[in-house]
Amino acid sequence: MASECAFDYVYLGKSGLKVSNMCLGTAIFGDPSDRGCSKDTSIKILEKFSSLGGNFIDTADVYNMHGRGDSERIIGEWLATKQRDDFVIGTKLFFPMDQKNVNSRGLSRKHIVKSIEESLDRLGTSYVDLYTMHCWDYGTPIEETLRTFNDLARQGKVLHIGASNFTGWQLQKVVDYCKYMGLEPVICTQMHYSLLTRQVEYEISDLCRQEEIALMPWSPLKGGWLSGKMQRNSDAAPSGSRIAWSQEDPARKQALSQPDWDTFASQESTWTLLDTIEAIAKEEGKTMAQVSLRWLLQKPSVASIVIGAKNEEQLTANVGASKGWCLSADQMNRLDDASALPEMYPYAMVNRLNQGRFRTEYK
Repeated sequence: MASECAFDYVYLGKSGLKVSNMCLGTAIFGDPSDRGCSKDTSIKILEKFSSLGGNFIDTADVYNMHGRGDSERIIGEWLATKQRDDFVIGTKLFFPMDQKNVNSRGLSRKHIVKSIEESLDRLGTSYVDLYTMHCWDYGTPIEETLRTFNDLARQGKVLHIGASNFTGWQLQKVVDYCKYMGLEPVICTQMHYSLLTRQVEYEISDLCRQEEIALMPWSPLKGGWLSGKMQRNSDAAPSGSRIAWSQEDPARKQALSQPDWDTFASQESTWTLLDTIEAIAKEEGKTMAQVSLRWLLQKPSVASIVIGAKNEEQLTANVGASKGWCLSADQMNRLDDASALPEMYPYAMVNRLNQGRFRTEYK
């Protein structure tokens, strides 16, 4: 670990687990496509993250989508050369690992039990610090899912439980079931959250504050849109960028995690926001990516941001947002205003009727 840490450490939700306020995302580890990282590059990124003081690493059984399980295998190989207890390793399940097996998907007891054993084998460890439900499963009763996760915790194979991509009512149901069934609680939720994707603020962020659940944003730079690479007077995204990659295939553009050029470039609000980020970056002597990440770190309930990187230089630059400086209240307000969500029913009505009724901690 680093002698001088580049990160702040925070508690993950109501647990006693401390993690770096940036979590290394590894979705593209081992991906042979242009948007991915080779095994050698992935190992170098892990080494750099560790040398900077990062201790929180996120993966999933399905990563990298091309060679399912490759991300876990690479992490496992690297982790074998380290002190296991120095790192907080999280993985996820939901998506199919075997397209021919109808039970190789979702959050059923059968799939969970099989998945954790296979993930532990690929990671080369006897336990994971965090096991996360990658998505709500409409095909499995949530009681079955939560009891199975609780059993894994009692066996010592899983230390903590997380959720990802849940709606407000789904996450609240999980919280309540865990509480009243006496099960291990969900301590964090991974959600798509950035200056260009703030929908979690309608319900999820308030739920996280009230239930003391850590919010972990993924895709914090919106696939590169908030990195400073996109130019207003261009006809397309820069060659080699993730935006350009998603533009090549119509199927990719449909995915929320693969934002394309046309959708955002056609909106004046996108360029107004980027202009605001650029102005604040100049004021602070930071990059636009660092300002965008810092905005998230100063948002309520955000504990650790999941950041990916294609190389060591990109990782080091983004880590510059994690510690040693803050955006002013004025700068936060300017970014909030430039990226404001439209008011929607019933939220707008509830907020209007509660003027003067908000407690200080929920303003």
